[in-house]
Amino acid sequence: MSVARITTINFKSKEDADKSIEDYSSNAPSEFPEAEQLLQVRASDTTVMAISLYSDSDAMERASAARSKRMSANENVFEVVDTQTGDVTLNHKN
Repeated sequence: MSVARITTINFKSKEDADKSIEDYSSNAPSEFPEAEQLLQVRASDTTVMAISLYSDSDAMERASAARSKRMSANENVFEVVDTQTGDVTLNHKN
């Protein structure tokens, strides 16, 4: 069963969110090679959600070092960060 990590970040400014979106879009696929799927959703000018799907908890845990590196490098532009993890119960694709 796949697992997901959902991280919602409220940035201090729209410009900070813009930069993060560009950087994540360019670099996340190589930073998280075990991810089955990477999604990034802009919910508002300053709120971005990153959703990562992994084959299992072990694969998600192996990605934690890269995640920690990315998060700590950008923590000065975060206002609030909320992270949830859980089992994927539906992954429908057309």
